Amino acid sequence: MSGHMVHEHSTPTTSKNARKNRIKSNGWQFWAIIALPLAYILIFHYAPMGGILMAFQEYSPRKGILGSTWVGWKWFSQFLTTPSGLTTIRNTLTLGLYSLVAGFPIPILLAVGLNEVRSMRFKKTVQMVTYAPYFISVVVMVGILIQLTDLRMGIFNRVIQAFGGSAINFFGKPDVFPHMYVWSGIWQTMGYNSIIYIAALSGVSHELQEAAIVDGASRVKRIWHIDLPSILPTIIILLIFSCGNIMSIGFEKVYLMQNPMNASTAEVISTFVYKVGLKNANYSFSTAVGLFNSVVGFVLMIAVNQFAKRMTGTSVW
Repeated sequence: MSGHMVHEHSTPTTSKNARKNRIKSNGWQFWAIIALPLAYILIFHYAPMGGILMAFQEYSPRKGILGSTWVGWKWFSQFLTTPSGLTTIRNTLTLGLYSLVAGFPIPILLAVGLNEVRSMRFKKTVQMVTYAPYFISVVVMVGILIQLTDLRMGIFNRVIQAFGGSAINFFGKPDVFPHMYVWSGIWQTMGYNSIIYIAALSGVSHELQEAAIVDGASRVKRIWHIDLPSILPTIIILLIFSCGNIMSIGFEKVYLMQNPMNASTAEVISTFVYKVGLKNANYSFSTAVGLFNSVVGFVLMIAVNQFAKRMTGTSVW
């Protein structure tokens, strides 16, 4: 009718289309954010996967990957049958399992302990003291170890000698190397690794805690029956990832701590690959060793994931 204003009412379909158009118009921001990380993953993680072929070849830089002679499983057989290869595998597994068994529970215990602290000042102080070592570089960390264990001036040997013992060459004893590597790593990472457990504990139901207190449950029982079951899915997920990394012993720290006297327990797959592949220029052999390491880690992760899924119902996928 003339003289009357007509009001248009937006239908649900119109609103939905308008929302989709806004999302599409803002899509470039999403791609701009992930462009650099995506490029990094594609260039440095996916593109080099073509080099896996070198593990099955007598690789020659002159012939290239496609032109080198195919030798099949030769390098894998050589690595798995030589004494040096078996020793390297044993050392890697020893350090990996030792780090897992000794290091995995400690951040959980630290998080549970901090969660029970009522003094915020004390809690923040402990968190700062335990988090700080994580930000120490590997080179500085190994330098600190060298100074602490020095034969003449190191505080460890000073204490040993004060109690009537003889100075110990910590870096020169093969049987001491695993303990130094693992426990220095635990000291450096336990505070940082506890953050995710502290966050999980913050979501524990206060009603359950109050009900347990009313029922007369002690602090230990509340931790055992309320706190730990509440963060169990988080613990299992992180345990699965940790088991998958058993064979992934970092290169830098081990290499810096190595010397001819402790090499029998300090040689791991990552340092072995570096020495064979870069120093000796045996690229095919080192690629085969690295591929073996990755496959074992992947199989371990799959196996632990399936076991955890069957036993607890919690898994990564």
